[in-house]
Formats: sequence, C-alpha cells, structure tokens
Amino acid sequence: MNVNQINPSTLRITDVRFADIDGAPKRCTLIKVYTNQGLIGYGEVRDASSRTYAAMLKSRIIGENPCNIEKIFRRIKQFGGHSRQAGGVCGIEVALWDLAGKAWGVPVWQLLGGKFRDEIRIYCDTDSEGGGRDMGQALVERMKKGFTYLKMDLGIELLMNQPGCLSAPLGFLETMKREKKVFVTPHGSINPAAMRGEAYELFSTAHPFTGIHITEAGLDYLENYMAEVRKEIGNEIPIAIDHLGHIPLEDCIALGRRLEKYHLGWMEDPLPWQMTEQYVRLSRAQNTPLGTGEDIYLKENFLPLLQSGSLAVVHPDVLTAGGIGETKKIGDLAESYSAAMAIHMAESPIACMAAVHVAAATRNFTALEVHSVDVPWWEDLVKGLPKPLIRNGFIAVPDAPGLGIESLNEELISEKRHADFPPPWNPTDEWDGEWANDRQWS
Repeated sequence: MNVNQINPSTLRITDVRFADIDGAPKRCTLIKVYTNQGLIGYGEVRDASSRTYAAMLKSRIIGENPCNIEKIFRRIKQFGGHSRQAGGVCGIEVALWDLAGKAWGVPVWQLLGGKFRDEIRIYCDTDSEGGGRDMGQALVERMKKGFTYLKMDLGIELLMNQPGCLSAPLGFLETMKREKKVFVTPHGSINPAAMRGEAYELFSTAHPFTGIHITEAGLDYLENYMAEVRKEIGNEIPIAIDHLGHIPLEDCIALGRRLEKYHLGWMEDPLPWQMTEQYVRLSRAQNTPLGTGEDIYLKENFLPLLQSGSLAVVHPDVLTAGGIGETKKIGDLAESYSAAMAIHMAESPIACMAAVHVAAATRNFTALEVHSVDVPWWEDLVKGLPKPLIRNGFIAVPDAPGLGIESLNEELISEKRHADFPPPWNPTDEWDGEWANDRQWS
C-alpha cells in the first residue's frame, strides 16, 4: 500500500478477524484490524487469553478512525481486566498503533515521542533439566549467543522430588504433581479442558493460603543451586529469577536473604501483586530487588506498589497492561518513583515488536523478555523484519511505519493453526451488531 494514497483523516475500521496458532511458545491469537483504505493493523491477544475478549469489542470500534487511539482506548478499556482478561483490549490497542503509524508513515516509537535507544536489550528465560551446574551451562550458551542479561526459574518446582525440602498438608504435593501432568501442555500452557475441580483449586490458591513452606533443607538446596549457577556464569552478568511458587511472605523473606550474596537483577512475582503491604515487608526484610507487573492492568494499578517504594523493577506485559500507550505511561510513572522497567513478552513477533517500540521510547527501560528463542520458526511468522531478528542479544529498533511488520506469513500461520479454533481469518460477522449501553454513569 502506497502511504501517499492514504488519507488518515478519512480512515475507518471496517472489520476485525483472528488466527490462533500453537507453540509460539504457547497459544497466541493474532488479530487483523481492517480499514476502508486497504491498511491492515496487526495486534495480538495474550497467550492463553480468550479471543472472545477481543471479538466482543468489534461492534464498539467499527466505523471509528483508528488514528484516534486514545479516544478508542478510553471507550474499550472498561472491558479489560488483570492478567489474561485484558487480552482483547490490549490486542486491539496494539493494532491501532500499527495502523496509525502506517497511515502517517512513521514508526510507532516516533508517535510515542521519539526514542532513547536504537537497540533493545533482550533476555530470554532459560529451561534446564538437572542441577544448578546444568542450568549454569545452559545460561553460558545464552551468553555465547550474545545475551547480556539472563533469567531462570528458582523455586519449589526444583524441590518437588527432593526429600525433606518442602512442608505442606499431607497429600497436597502429590496431588499437585499428579494434576500438573494432566493439565499443563508440553509448551507450558494450561489445557483448559483439564483445568477442573481440584487441579483448578490447587493452582488458583494465592500464596499465603496454600500451606506450602520451604524447609531449611529446601533453602539450602536452592542456595546451593544458585551458587552453582554463579560458578558457571560468573558474577559480572545480571540474572533475574522467576517462579518461586505459591509460598508465603515469610518463606520469600528467608529465600531472599539466602540469595542476597548472588546480587540478582530482581526476584519476580514473589507474591500476588495486589498484596502491597506484603511487598513492603518483603523489601524491608531482605535486600534482593523485587519486580512484578506482568498481570497488572492499567497504570493506576501499579501506583500503590510504586508509592510504597517496594519495587526495584516494574515488569508489565504490553498485552496485559493496556497496550502500547499504557505500557509507555507505566514506564514513565515508574521512573518518577525511581524504578526501572523491564518488559514481559511470551508471545508472537507482533507483541514483541509492540514491546520493542515501547522500550525504545521509555528512558528507564532495562531489558525485554523473549520467550521464543528456542522456537525455530517463531520469527518466520512475520515478514519485513531483519533476520535473525535478535542479533548478539539485541533487537534493532525499526524505522519502518507502524510496528515495522510488512505482512504475516499466511502459509506458516495455516500450518501452525490451533486445531481447536476456526481457520485463520474466518469472518466474524456474528460480532458486528452487538449493542449495549456501555456508559459508566447516569
């Protein structure tokens, strides 16, 4: 499409359609927002979220000018919620920025006020079987590929088969191990058909209420694991940890104290993000930096944690936080409270590039997660970006209009389509006429 043929003032949204793919690394729902002038904007619903959250917004945005991003966002943001409930609002919002950039012929970062950097530092979560030395060697391989920031899991998953390392109500851990085999897919995402009854209760119980505790032997094991990792990778490169498990505040304090000597980048999501006072107690009781945010929707919900002074790092996901504009605002808000911003991203290259533009335009940005480094076809889902997309641990900030994606790889999308959903880009006419009085006042 020749940008000179586009008239941004008369651009209008005409259709919204979806394609569901599997294994990138989880299920992703890609979005196309169509317009009356042939421009198509690309968005995405966050992994394991329902496409219905986006489809029900179609009737609210048809006929609107996609360049009026803030106007449309304020209309639809009431239909988002924390974690995966925000998927529809965020996915549509990303597509609007892509359309606005394409219509005006500028990259999204320019619409956000310009960029602070030309390259975006990437970190990738790393999996490994075995002990700390094995994990350390896996991380060394990341370093050899040019990655300058690292992250790994360190929590009760490592202790499940270690005698005497966990304390819990009798039978609880055995049930957890059995049920997890049933409803967690090989890609690490949840199988909704199996997420029922006891399994749902086990993995939906907040940290303070599970009755799980790490014993002294368990703390010894995790500290030794971390020591072995550091012995392999050295002390010079920063490393963050994630997935501690549903353990209470007191255990987080004990573990944080054990890990202080390994000067971690941050300890991620040690507690449910809503428990501000517990974050305050945790930050004051030990010196391992704390980070959270991938499940938080809208900037105002980051505010209590930031005001409390308990966070070193905010960690939003563009497809949860409210989209590109809201994530940029969250980063700026965090800077005013002297907190850095890292960005969570476990989705397709569409979400990745949305995060790249936010990272480029946010001064206190630290590092962006890419969860698909080991998925060989991941970057092939889109066309128009450099290959390899990640070079020596960085992604170059594109100058092309919008997100910088020229088109999608339709053949690959068809090949990787999720069998439980309709064929890619099926009509969504059933959502055209839904009407409701969505006002929030009388």
